[in-house]
Amino acid sequence: MDLGILLHALTPSLDSVAILVTFFTYLAIFGSILPGKVVQGVVLRNGTRLHYQCNGLLSLLLLVGLLGVRARMNFISPAVISHRGLELLSTTFIFSVLVTLVLYVAGSRSHNQGSSLKAHITRNLIHDWFFFVRAGMMGWLLINLSILAKSVLDGLLSRSMILYQTFSALYILNYFAYEEYMTSTWDIIAERLGFMVGGFCVTSWWLLRNKVELTTAAVIANCIVFLIGYLVFRGANKQKHMFKMNPKALIWGKPPKVIGGKLLASGYCSSTAFYHLNESVNFSICDWHCYYLGDLLLALSFSLPCGISSPIPYFYPIYLLILLIWRERRDEARCAEKYRELWAEYCRLVPWRILPYFY
Repeated sequence: MDLGILLHALTPSLDSVAILVTFFTYLAIFGSILPGKVVQGVVLRNGTRLHYQCNGLLSLLLLVGLLGVRARMNFISPAVISHRGLELLSTTFIFSVLVTLVLYVAGSRSHNQGSSLKAHITRNLIHDWFFFVRAGMMGWLLINLSILAKSVLDGLLSRSMILYQTFSALYILNYFAYEEYMTSTWDIIAERLGFMVGGFCVTSWWLLRNKVELTTAAVIANCIVFLIGYLVFRGANKQKHMFKMNPKALIWGKPPKVIGGKLLASGYCSSTAFYHLNESVNFSICDWHCYYLGDLLLALSFSLPCGISSPIPYFYPIYLLILLIWRERRDEARCAEKYRELWAEYCRLVPWRILPYFY
């Protein structure tokens, strides 16, 4: 592509700004007024607690329905996002940089000279729950649906595109169906909100421009990877919540094995992960090692429909692997310092970090 054409395509337009503003406005308004279960978040380090209104699935379905009606009435093109992909990318990038700068300035002026785990400028609007869970996941589905619409309109719909779209849609819908589980994850309760690389949609963009013919065996293998990833991902998350609500709850039909009354070594935790029960408040924190395995398998299943002709569609699973290995090492150092002898005992019983018998 000519450099001039590329720069022109990357230049934000009023339409791209309007699309982004409309999207965030919808999330802010309907995320506040739609009914949903209010879940009490965990106690943060500063002693405060956030509350989350879990209406994400309803909000997502309503948004898709409204856009579908508008597309049916020819008010908008169902492929509008795919038509304006590059300018929306640059618009979102600029917006993300501005939000990051606002957070940096706010953090530098706070009493602890750092970013906050609790939104204090816009109450509950600007925090991980809004940007990571809502904007990120819903935006991913909208981009995918727009690319799907363009592939249908252009007569380029392939088995690979159908496979990717099915996997990602199931993952996103399931994600919001169990939205409550996100309230105790590390991304929400401990990670600082800021600039972060995202690569969810690389696969769909690549498939739009590259035709891949998959064999039946490849499709079946891809489905197996997705299914295993989903079972590990959802199963580990469910066990975490069971342990959070009741540390004595049965896991796989048996009483949980707990080391020192704090570290869970049962179920999925018996092979690749652990949960630990915070001493000061009644909740559990999952340090996700088995959760990581499920996440990685799911990420891989999103890229496998592209075959092996190019490394580009595998950007997201590669990026996620690097990120999770770094995070796992950080988690281990933190827990080794906190639990000392208990952690050494846990590592003796559960020697594998993420993938049993390999790592």
